[in-house]
Amino acid sequence: MAERVSATPSALALIDKLTAEHGPIIFLQSGGCCEGSGPMCMPVREFNPSASDVVLGKFNNATFYMGDSHFTFAENMHTILDAMPGSSGSFSLDCGTGFAFITRGRLYSDEELQNLPPVERVGY
Repeated sequence: MAERVSATPSALALIDKLTAEHGPIIFLQSGGCCEGSGPMCMPVREFNPSASDVVLGKFNNATFYMGDSHFTFAENMHTILDAMPGSSGSFSLDCGTGFAFITRGRLYSDEELQNLPPVERVGY
């Protein structure tokens, strides 16, 4: 079965670091106005998913959510979470670590499109 989201080794290492410091974390990529479409990382206790959030997947016990309006744009792309040197300049937990979470996308192959798991919508 194809995956909707994956993480690079650099992202997984930063997830482990942040989880050790803050406890369980989540990601939300909303496509909102203030942070653009960058992924926000926050402690799980500070996030209340909305009925329109989509669960793309999980890695290192961190769930990756995407807002429905952004998912409508990105549903035919595999989302890749990465961590690059720099600053996110946001309220995300990665701010101040010397790294920033980013996402990249690539179009699915025809075979992958046929083997995608069903979309898990939080409020449905």
